[in-house]
Amino acid sequence: MTLVVQKYGGTSVADLARIRSVAARVKRHVEQGERVCVVVSAMAGTTNQLVAWVQELDPLCDPAEYDQVVSSGEQVTVGLLAIALRKAGVPARSFLGWQAGIATDDAHGKARILRIDPEPLRRCLERGEVPVVAGFQGLGPDGRVTTLGRGGSDTSAVALAAALRAERCDIFTDVDGVYTSDPRIVSRAQKLARITYEEMLEMASVGAKVLQTRAVALAMRHKVRLQVLSSFTDVPGTLVVDEDEVVESQVVSGIAYSRDEAKLSVVRVRDRPGVAAAIFGPLAEANINVDMIVQSVSRDGVHTNITFTVSRADLPRARAILAELKDQVGFERVDADDEVVKVSVIGVGMRSHAGIAHRMFRTLADKGINIQAISTSEIKISVLIAEEYAELALRALHQAYGLDRA
Repeated sequence: MTLVVQKYGGTSVADLARIRSVAARVKRHVEQGERVCVVVSAMAGTTNQLVAWVQELDPLCDPAEYDQVVSSGEQVTVGLLAIALRKAGVPARSFLGWQAGIATDDAHGKARILRIDPEPLRRCLERGEVPVVAGFQGLGPDGRVTTLGRGGSDTSAVALAAALRAERCDIFTDVDGVYTSDPRIVSRAQKLARITYEEMLEMASVGAKVLQTRAVALAMRHKVRLQVLSSFTDVPGTLVVDEDEVVESQVVSGIAYSRDEAKLSVVRVRDRPGVAAAIFGPLAEANINVDMIVQSVSRDGVHTNITFTVSRADLPRARAILAELKDQVGFERVDADDEVVKVSVIGVGMRSHAGIAHRMFRTLADKGINIQAISTSEIKISVLIAEEYAELALRALHQAYGLDRA
């Protein structure tokens, strides 16, 4: 019998009516001869409320107690779904993360899964029951409950699919698949039947909210076939697979964007060995991730300007750190701009085709859009532009690469 792991996000289990709908869907799969293991998130809005309560009491509370509180949302959901399944005539049992054998490190609030003992879930499946597992959580080495970070239920589902050697991991959400661009902005965006792990990983890392980056990386490492589909419709979704399963890749598969960007420019810093390390070292020590970096030499040949991007949430801390470094490093000032957007062109076909970057730059130039920074990988080109041009850039690039008629 085929074994499938199904993950349902918060919007899919937002209230009792939707929980009953999920139970009915799971029942249909069971009646079709599949063995199903279900992973669920907390009901929509629950985690936000739990976090708000913790923050109101003590923003600097013990991280272990933080996890104890915010992990409780999933406990409610797994119990309710197990009850709904039993009411529908499907034998089921709920599991918290630790009961499902999910062991993590002790990094409370952003724990990483170290190993999974699949035996409790296997025994449940062998009894003909549907295990309903709380996503987002596990058990640390000190015996305390841990959480995997926001969106961690995707990671839980993929990890369980790998441990159980499932045929597929279905991620049910409020969208019916992965699109060539954001359909709310690009009206002619097309749903992709298949996309490679690498493309999905790049899209997730540059702003696409369909899947969590960690979950995609885990699926790629363990060769878990993913499917993204909607819990509100019965239409086929998008399969995320190995590149070998895509017969012939499009040159460009999608155009993604991220508004979570802020630009910092360190102006007139002396151009000497070690200056970049002096600037970026303290930022790294503060766990501030730096993305795009551009360095330009000034006219006098002695000074340089260093421009880079960080997340908008990290902008205040980054500015404070740079202010402390001014006398030590020696620069004139720091300019900041949080009204920028990163736009990315993604596709595994870029490996074997020339002219992709030129088309991107030419298209933006024709629309009068100035590029402030550029970064690339083997299958991605990202540019930083003014936020006001984001929608224009997305539509223009989508058309330029022929995705309107995909």
